[in-house]
Amino acid sequence: MEDIKLKSLNKLSMIFLACPPDVFEPAVQDPENNIQSHEEIHPDQATHFTTPPEEGKPHAQLNNWLPITASRKAKWWYSAFHNVTAMVGAGVLGLPFALSQLGWAPGVTAIVLSWIITFYSLWQLVQLHEVAPGRRFDRYPELGMYAFGPKLGYWTIMPLQLTVQVASSIVYAVTGGKSLKKSCELVFPDTFDEIRETYFILFFTVLQLVLSQSPNFNSLKGVSLLAAIMSFAYSMVACVASFIKGNEDHHSLQVTYGVRSHTAPGQAFDALNGIGTIAFAFAGHSVVLEIQATIPSTEEKPSKVPMWRGVTVAYVIVAICYISVSISGYWAFGIAVDDDVLVSLENPKWLIAAANFMVFLHVIGSYQVFAMPVFDTIESALVGSYRFKPSRALRLIARSSYVALVGFVGMCIPFFGGLLGFFGGLVFAATSYFVPCIMWLIIKRPKPWSFHWIASWTATIIGVSIAVLTPIGGLRQIILSFKSYKIFS
Repeated sequence: MEDIKLKSLNKLSMIFLACPPDVFEPAVQDPENNIQSHEEIHPDQATHFTTPPEEGKPHAQLNNWLPITASRKAKWWYSAFHNVTAMVGAGVLGLPFALSQLGWAPGVTAIVLSWIITFYSLWQLVQLHEVAPGRRFDRYPELGMYAFGPKLGYWTIMPLQLTVQVASSIVYAVTGGKSLKKSCELVFPDTFDEIRETYFILFFTVLQLVLSQSPNFNSLKGVSLLAAIMSFAYSMVACVASFIKGNEDHHSLQVTYGVRSHTAPGQAFDALNGIGTIAFAFAGHSVVLEIQATIPSTEEKPSKVPMWRGVTVAYVIVAICYISVSISGYWAFGIAVDDDVLVSLENPKWLIAAANFMVFLHVIGSYQVFAMPVFDTIESALVGSYRFKPSRALRLIARSSYVALVGFVGMCIPFFGGLLGFFGGLVFAATSYFVPCIMWLIIKRPKPWSFHWIASWTATIIGVSIAVLTPIGGLRQIILSFKSYKIFS
C-alpha cells in the first residue's frame, strides 16, 4: 500500500511541471562533477530522463540537460554578481518614489528594516540548500516540498516563485524599453521624440529572444557580470546627479517634502503602494537556490560557504545602492519625483543618457537571471511529463514563446510604479520575507523564544502583513494610470 501511495505521488508530481524527485528518492553525489545522480530509477518514479524509456538503453538524466543543474562550476564571486544582478534592478529606481509616498522617516525605516529581514531570510535559504544529508535542494519548490510535503509544498511554492519571475520579466521589459527611449531622446531629441515606447519594448524583447538561447545558468556569467557593474554604475550616477539637481532647486525653494497625496484615503493607498515598491526591490530570493545550485559541493566543502561569501558581498552593494539612490532622489525632487528617478533627471544630458543606457544593459542581464528558472520549469515539464526529446529546437520554441508573451504583456501595461507596488506586495513579500522563515521553523525547529524563533516569527508577521495589504495600493496605482493610458502607446 505504501509503495502504491508513493508511486501515485510521484506520478502526480510528473504531471504538474515535472517536479524533481529529490524529495522522493535519496540523492548521491557524483564525485567527478559534483552533481546529484539517481541510480536506475524507474521512469514512473522520476522525471530526470531526456527520452521516453526504451528497452536496452540507459536513461539519461534530465538534470544534466536542464539549465539550472547542467553546470556546477561556479565560483563564489559568481554568486556575488548574480545576486547583485537579481537584486539591484528596476526596484532601486522606484525607491525615491516610495519615499515620496511614505515620507522621510517611515520610508527610510521601511528600506532599512526590509534589508535586515531579507538578509536574514537569505541566510536561511543558503543554509537550507543542503539541510538534508546527501541532498541538494536546487530549486525553491524542492525545498518547499521537503518542508511542507510533496503536494502542499509544491503547490505553495511553485506558483509564488513563477509569479515572481514572470512579474520581474514583465517589469524588466518595461524598464528596458523606457530606459532606452529616454536615453535615445536625450541624445537625439528630434529623431526619437515621437517614436512610441512600444517599439523600444519590442526591441528589448527581440534582444531577449537571442539571449534566451543560452544553454544554462553558468553560461550567463558574462552577461550577469556586466549587468551587476551597470547596476552599481547607474545607481551612483543617479545619486550624484540627484544631489547636483537638488542643490540647484533648493536654492530656488522648488522642492516640497511630505507625502504625495493630500487626502487620508490617498495617503493610505500610497503608503501601501510604497511598501510594496520596497518589497519588490528585495526580489532576489526567488532565484537564490538556483544560483547556489551552480556551485560545486562536497562534504568537506559545502556550497553554502562560497555562496554566503558571495551573498554578503552582494548585500553590501545592495545597501550602498538602495540608501544612496532613495535618499538622494527624494531629497532632490521631493514629492514630484517620478516612479523611475532617472526619468526625473534631465541634466547633464549626456550623463543621464549614459545612466539610462546602463539601466538598459543591466535589465538585459536581470531579465535572463529571472527567466532561467522559468525556462528550467518549462523544459522540465515538456521533457519529463510530455516526453519531448531534448533539443535546440525545443528550447528555441519554448523559450521564444515565453519571451514573446512577456514582451506583449509589457507593451500592453507599461505601468512601472503600479506594477512594482502590486507585484511587490502580492508575491515578492512571500518569497523574500516570510516563506524562508516558515520553512526554517518547520525544518530546524528552533527552541521557543530563542533568537531564530523570535526572528523568524517577527519576519513572518511583517511579511504576511505586507503580502495582504500592499497589493491594494499597487492596484489603485494601476487603475489611476489606466485613466490616461492608450494601448501600445
